[in-house]
Amino acid sequence: MQFTIHKTDPNSQARTGVLTTDHGPVQTPIFMPVGTAGTVKAVHQRELKEDVGAEIILGNTYHLYLRPGLDVLRKAGGLHRFNGWDRPILTDSGGYQVYSLSNTRKIKEEGVTFKSHIDGSKHVFTPEGVMDIQRTIGADIVMAFDECTPYPCEYGYARESMEMTHRWLRRCIGRFDATEGHYGYRQTLFPIVQGSTYRDLRQQSAEFVAAQEREGNAIGGLAVGEPAEEMYETIALVNRILPSDKPRYLMGVGTPENILEAIALGVDMFDCVMPTRNARHGILFTSQGVINIKNEKWKDDFSPIDEEVGGYASTFYTKAYLRHLIRSEEILAAQIASLHNLTFYLWLIRQARRHIEDGTFIYWKSNMVKKLMQRL
Repeated sequence: MQFTIHKTDPNSQARTGVLTTDHGPVQTPIFMPVGTAGTVKAVHQRELKEDVGAEIILGNTYHLYLRPGLDVLRKAGGLHRFNGWDRPILTDSGGYQVYSLSNTRKIKEEGVTFKSHIDGSKHVFTPEGVMDIQRTIGADIVMAFDECTPYPCEYGYARESMEMTHRWLRRCIGRFDATEGHYGYRQTLFPIVQGSTYRDLRQQSAEFVAAQEREGNAIGGLAVGEPAEEMYETIALVNRILPSDKPRYLMGVGTPENILEAIALGVDMFDCVMPTRNARHGILFTSQGVINIKNEKWKDDFSPIDEEVGGYASTFYTKAYLRHLIRSEEILAAQIASLHNLTFYLWLIRQARRHIEDGTFIYWKSNMVKKLMQRL
């Protein structure tokens, strides 16, 4: 993997660049639609490319390991061939999913024992095993196995968790570097900075991660309930330490305004389930603010969902029609709403890139954040 920075904003840490993998280039900053189980919910791969403009998508180790399982993925030739996506893929290590299974998992030095949410069967994830699983899945970018702490989190627990995550990282690196990919293309490993919202722990973790000298780095354990200002302070601290010549990935974030603020702090990569999850509940992100399409006010609004964003779903369908589909619980509602929200997210990220290139990012961001936070 290669990363080249094109332009840095003179008034912030925002920058544009290109991340090049064996499955093609990715323009940064970038938002990665989440395809947890090998699919971005309710959206065809063709639509992801042609309408949304997605350059890279995300899969999840935990879910893909359980279903369809490694044997199927190996026989298929990896996730790219299994789901028909021929552009880059990143896989989350499953650490966050293990975190969310707090009632059915046990964390020890060796790894994590957990019960499947599907059938209750028992499984074990170790750092070495997670590297092997991600080799089999075949993502271009794979994540180190870590523990994501909750918020709030006691200092002692946050420190112990961070130190164990660092020990796990050494094991991940050892296994990853001792193995090869299965499908004839290169993969790269990103470590993850942890430490909750404690400044000294985040500093220690960022320094440890930077010292591993991998091709990219990630920031985890945020957007788990902490105030936005604490999240931004943590990002700023960590990004002052992580090497500026490598991509920085902020995991699981977030709202459109979160993304713009994090871009200003030097983040290059984002993912979040919010566009598709909120879409299925009738919450739309638009260039003018947030819409709850279920509300009565949209019943006879025959204007397009969002002409400024462009794309088929956003300009062809009306608010009134989408409201009707949502209220009628039609499957098409989830498709249109998901397609629109993803189109909006990728439109927003392209706008950010354009304004960074033009040197107008900070002025544009300040005005855009105000609009994005409005409830229409």
